[in-house]
Amino acid sequence: MSNSNNELVQKSTLKNGIRVITETIDSVRSLSVGIWVKTGSRHETDQQAGITHFLEHMLFKGTNKRSAYEIAQTMESVGGFLNAFTSSEYTCYYTRCLDTELERAVDVLSDMIQHSTFDDKEIEKEKKVVIEEMKMYRDSPEDYVFEEFNGLVFENHPLGRPIIGYEHTVNGFVRDDLNNYIKENYCPSNLVISVAGNATHEDVLKAVNDCFPSYNLANHDRKDLDLSLYKKQRKEVTKPIEQTHLIIGRRSLSNSDPNRYKLLLANTILGGGMSARLHQNIREKYGYCYSVQSFNQSYRDTGLFGVYVGTDKDYVSHVQELVYTELKRLADEAISDKDLEEAKTQLKGKLLLAQESMSNRMTRLAKSELYFDRYISLDELVTHIDSVTSEQILTFAGEFFNEDYFTETVLLPEK
Repeated sequence: MSNSNNELVQKSTLKNGIRVITETIDSVRSLSVGIWVKTGSRHETDQQAGITHFLEHMLFKGTNKRSAYEIAQTMESVGGFLNAFTSSEYTCYYTRCLDTELERAVDVLSDMIQHSTFDDKEIEKEKKVVIEEMKMYRDSPEDYVFEEFNGLVFENHPLGRPIIGYEHTVNGFVRDDLNNYIKENYCPSNLVISVAGNATHEDVLKAVNDCFPSYNLANHDRKDLDLSLYKKQRKEVTKPIEQTHLIIGRRSLSNSDPNRYKLLLANTILGGGMSARLHQNIREKYGYCYSVQSFNQSYRDTGLFGVYVGTDKDYVSHVQELVYTELKRLADEAISDKDLEEAKTQLKGKLLLAQESMSNRMTRLAKSELYFDRYISLDELVTHIDSVTSEQILTFAGEFFNEDYFTETVLLPEK
């Protein structure tokens, strides 16, 4: 077992390869416990589309010693809660509870990971649940246009598929598919257990060792599918809705790209709240929309950046022009010292406010390990943010915000 320390953050690697990372905060009475698996929708084949998400659902449907009700009741009966989510690159099973319930939290999560039964009746029932979830997303115009946009930007690549999969793939899953996927992807080298709150590293290690005494699935080498070639595109789709939904965006930067802090600050200035340029220009000055925002998502080897606007169909061309004007402004005009300092303060303030939540701390621990194999401290993040200059952003923006790279997706009301 190896150990590494960084102030209140400690990391150990068990003999089987499972990594355990903790941050001890003795001023709270709560814990956030997460088991993170380094597998997501981008690691699925075309025939497996949606299996990572479906497996996440099925781990709540019963183990050798707990029914689905008992899994939920185990944490809720002591005032905690239990949940999970699936992304393109990882899956997380987590619970939030009182600091007296560490062993209970680790026990129920580890039981789900190791001993889920995947009853055939439960599988068929959950297929219907997931298909209803698909319908829910399709009924949401914002979710629908993001799915269409994502599919364009990452065309012919797993990152362009919906995480939830498709009806025909989900309907085809059987118990052996789930068991085989676990054997291939839920191996010790892909598991990170992160805990933030009022618990010592030693107590967490003991709980984990007690609950994973013989977790020795073979580790498998896995190579991500190479990214498909990106090309600028435009797509219009229609639905029986009232408003038009527009996304203008492009592929973006990876988690390790040295320019990511410049983009973070540019994105804050562009769409970081009601004082940001997009909100002030498109909503406050012209009243063209209720909702406008920019977004930036990073992956291991690429990313996604864009601007979303919900507007009237008669305003679409005006909104497009205003969005490109703001992008060009970042590329042509140096950001003032005042605006840059405010953007830096805003970013750092969000990081510090997030520290108030044990769930956010737990998530930062895990993501640092999954993407960087080490803990990225707040001081390190602040140093990188503070080191960015206006001239650096101008140079970066001149290339990144080139209109020739931006794809458009428009969801229009049916005539």
